[in-house]
Amino acid sequence: MRESRTNLVGDLLLRLERTGEGLLHERVKRALRTAIREGRIEVGTALPPSRQLAADLGVSRWAVTEAYGQLVAEGYLEARTGSATRVRWSGGAGADAARRAPHRVPEVRFDLAPGLPDLRAFPRRRWAEAVRSQVTTVAFSEFGHPPAGGHPRLRRLLAEYLGRSRGVSATAEDVTVCTSVTDGVRRMCQVLRGQGVTAVGCEEPGWTRLREVIRAAGLETVPVRVDGGGLRTDELAGRRGLRAVLVSPAHQFPLGTVLAPERRAALLRWAHDVDGVVLEDDYDAEFRYDRRPVAALQGMDPSRVVLFKSLSKMLSPALGIGWVVGAARWTRELSAAQPSPLDQLAFAELLESGGYDRHLRACRKRYRVRRDALVRALGESLPSMPVSGAAAGLHLLLRVPTDVDTGRVVRVAGSRGLLVADLAAYHDTEDHADHGLVLGYGNLADGVVGEAVRVLREAVEKGLSLS
Repeated sequence: MRESRTNLVGDLLLRLERTGEGLLHERVKRALRTAIREGRIEVGTALPPSRQLAADLGVSRWAVTEAYGQLVAEGYLEARTGSATRVRWSGGAGADAARRAPHRVPEVRFDLAPGLPDLRAFPRRRWAEAVRSQVTTVAFSEFGHPPAGGHPRLRRLLAEYLGRSRGVSATAEDVTVCTSVTDGVRRMCQVLRGQGVTAVGCEEPGWTRLREVIRAAGLETVPVRVDGGGLRTDELAGRRGLRAVLVSPAHQFPLGTVLAPERRAALLRWAHDVDGVVLEDDYDAEFRYDRRPVAALQGMDPSRVVLFKSLSKMLSPALGIGWVVGAARWTRELSAAQPSPLDQLAFAELLESGGYDRHLRACRKRYRVRRDALVRALGESLPSMPVSGAAAGLHLLLRVPTDVDTGRVVRVAGSRGLLVADLAAYHDTEDHADHGLVLGYGNLADGVVGEAVRVLREAVEKGLSLS
């Protein structure tokens, strides 16, 4: 891949949609992405400093830095400490070809990207039967607008299910149905802002998209470091004015750590002392392999913890079903978008019939076998690179030497049909020593594990030779 070593670009013409839908930083992002995909900005080109581009476009510097950050997470840009932000996405056929024909994304042969369950294992028959049952048996009134907060039957069944499977303490009235964890966090942040909360502590590193929606809601994100024991709760004490923190205690993304018992207690003491709230992302909690189940933090103090969950990692993100569990003090003003009433009732049918539990048990066995095969293959092909965070969930962390260019590894792997993620993409600060690759195995076909690791090894070798 040819890389341009040009100086910082001077004038950059962007077709910014002044009247387009969406937030300003989203319009800046779309304009930059379009310019890159059309080949008007070549791979390796250094973009203007955020202050300069903001002045040229007549927007805030924050809008540009947000756009840059999101495009880094999407793989279009590359940011390095002490250097300019450069374009790293390439259509492969040159700018002229990109203008003449739509960009052809390389075929995905091996999906090692985090964030998806096994889409091949979606329970099509059970879901179709549940939908058919509801369509043919529910009262005609169910075809109207869904009740506020979600269908009462689903809210009741979720409260019961979460109580027995996750140790959650809640009634149906404490459950609000939404479309995703992202949707729930966004709307909760709007409520918190109305209650005078101005900032949310976020795990560093952590899930990039959730930081984005917190900022889009007008709140500041405050990085709080994560280590082998989970969130560094000792760092909360010195953050004056901080009254909310977002945490994934059961299986942290991307490091895969579990919040230590003493830190769980310390986190709840902090929330009590500052009259604050803990936003619990119950990430990957159902899938555990080499350790005992960890109960939800919410069950320890329902008055101080609001729990978020969705079917994105359990069944499919396409269903658009999630939920928020919290005391009325925090959630009474929560108005969440809702999935289709029929989909809510179909999921309620799966819960009540035991079909959802059976699906999770089958997936847990499948993922454990797949994880074992992946860890074994990594040990054989990349023996000097340790694996961590593999005791639960659908991803693990491969630690690589610091002289390996992980950004280049991701690009080389992508050109060969292998999706992987750079750990650096999930950091919000430059003050970190983590260096590695995040490997998801939820949507990886069992029969290609060995071949996927061979392609990964070749990409790592490329990253090492040109670092």
